Amino acid sequence: MTILSARPVSTPDSAAEIHVLEHDRATSQSFASSWLRPMVVERIVMCVDAVLVVVSGIGCAAAYHLFTQSLGGKAEVYAAASVLVAINLALLITVQHGYRLKTITNLPRTLRMTLMTWTGLFGALLAIAFTMKLSENFSRGTTISFYLIGLAVLLAWKAAAARWTAHAQRTGAFANSRAVMIAEFGLPASSNAMMDLAQHGYRLMRIMEIRSKEFASPLLLSSIGPRLDELIAYARENRIEHIFLLMSWSRQHAIDSILDALKILPVPVHLVPDAHAARFLRYPLVNTGNTWTAELRRAPLSWKERVLKRTLDLVGASLALIVFVPVMLVTAILIKATSKGPVFFRQTRNGFNGGAFKIFKFRTMRVLEDGLTIRQAQKNDPRVTAIGKWLRKTSIDELPQLLNVLKGDMSLVGPRPHAAAHNSEYEQIIGHYAFRHHVKPGITGWAQVNGYRGETHTLQLMEKRVEYDLWYINNWSLWLDFVILCKTALVSLGQRTAY
Repeated sequence: MTILSARPVSTPDSAAEIHVLEHDRATSQSFASSWLRPMVVERIVMCVDAVLVVVSGIGCAAAYHLFTQSLGGKAEVYAAASVLVAINLALLITVQHGYRLKTITNLPRTLRMTLMTWTGLFGALLAIAFTMKLSENFSRGTTISFYLIGLAVLLAWKAAAARWTAHAQRTGAFANSRAVMIAEFGLPASSNAMMDLAQHGYRLMRIMEIRSKEFASPLLLSSIGPRLDELIAYARENRIEHIFLLMSWSRQHAIDSILDALKILPVPVHLVPDAHAARFLRYPLVNTGNTWTAELRRAPLSWKERVLKRTLDLVGASLALIVFVPVMLVTAILIKATSKGPVFFRQTRNGFNGGAFKIFKFRTMRVLEDGLTIRQAQKNDPRVTAIGKWLRKTSIDELPQLLNVLKGDMSLVGPRPHAAAHNSEYEQIIGHYAFRHHVKPGITGWAQVNGYRGETHTLQLMEKRVEYDLWYINNWSLWLDFVILCKTALVSLGQRTAY
C-alpha cells in the first residue's frame, strides 16, 4: 500500500500491536481535496460521458451543415437525439457497473464496454428509427460522423479517466475520512481490506491489533484495556470519523465487549466481514418480517417482473420479425436450393420449470437429431451444410425462435435451452444446473455475450456457462435484458465458437 507508511509506537510492549499510519505529506499537498470521494468521481465520469455525447452530436450536425450547406433536418432534432443517446448510454453503462471505481480503472474492460455499448445503442436506435419511419429526419453523413467521432471522444476520455483515477487511488487522493481500526492479528485478507478502505475514501491513521491469546482470555478488556484507552484518546484528539473492527465474526463476545467500550466515542463503528461471511454478503439483503436475510437464491420472477419481461418479448419479437422477414425469406430459399430436407429444424428443449417444447431453427445440418443421443456441432463438422456454416456463424439460424417467443415458450433473453438429452446429462453432474429453469430460456443470454457460446467440449465450459446463467437470474432487470440484446448484435458477428 504505497500511500501509507507504518512504524511501531516507541513503547516496547506495543510492538506489532499498535501501528501509527502517517499519510504522506507530499501526497496530501498534491491532493488536498476533501470533496474528492469515490461516489463524486463516479458521478463526474458519468456526467462527462453525457456531456461529451451531447457536444459530439451537436458538433457533428453543425460541422456537417457548414460543410454541405444542408443540415438534413432541424437543429433541435439533432440536439434532442444527442440528449436521448447520452441518457441511454449513461443508463446502460450504469447497469453494467461501468461507473464504479474498479471498472473505471480497468482500462481494457471499460474500453470494451464503451465500444460494445455505444455500437449496440446506435444499432438499436437506428433500427427503431427505421421501423418507425423517423430515419428520414437524419442525414446519413451526420449520423455516421456522430457515431465515429462520439466513439473516439469517449474512448479517449475513458483512457484519461482510467489513468487519472488509478493515479489518485495510488496516491491516496480518495482517503479523506480519518479512521482507526481494531484488527485481529494475522487474520486472512486483512491487508486487502485495509488497502480497499484506503482506496475508497478512508485514511487509516492507527491500527490496534489483538492477538489470539488475548481473545482466549475471559477478561478481554482487562488485557487490552490500556491500549484501547490510548486508542480512544487518540480518536478524540485527532477528530477520527470512523472505527473499523476487523476480526472473525465468531468472536461475538469480543465484538460486544469492544463495542461497549467504544460507546463513549460519538463516531460510527463498522464491522468488516470476515472471509466466511463476506461471500454471503455479496447477495441482496431482504427484509423477511423482523429478520434480514441474505437472498442466496432468488425466487422466479414476480408477476410484475414477468409482465414487464413478456411485454419486452412481444414488442421486441414483433419488431424483429418485421425487420428480419426479408432475411428469413432469402435464408429459406437458400436452404431449400442447396440441400435436401425441410427449411426448419424442430428439436425438443426444456423450458420454464423443466417443461418440454419444440424449438424452431433454420436447418443447418444434413441430419435432424432429436432423441436420447445428440452430438453437439464441432469445428469442421461434416454434418453442417455449406450455407449452414454461415448461418450458424452469424446466428441467423436462430431467427425462427422469434416464433417461440411469440408463442410464450421462450424469451428474447434468458439461459440458452439445451437439447433434452444434454439437459438430462448435465442435471446429474452440475449441481445448480436445474436452477436455469426458474426463468424462460432465451434466444440470447448473459453467458453468450460473455463468450460462452457454441460448443461446450469440456465440463468446465458448461459449468462456466451455468455460472453466468445463474448470475443473470439472480440479477435480472429490464435494463440488463436491453444491454444483452444490444451486445448480442456485436457478439454474433465477432464470435468464433459457433460451429
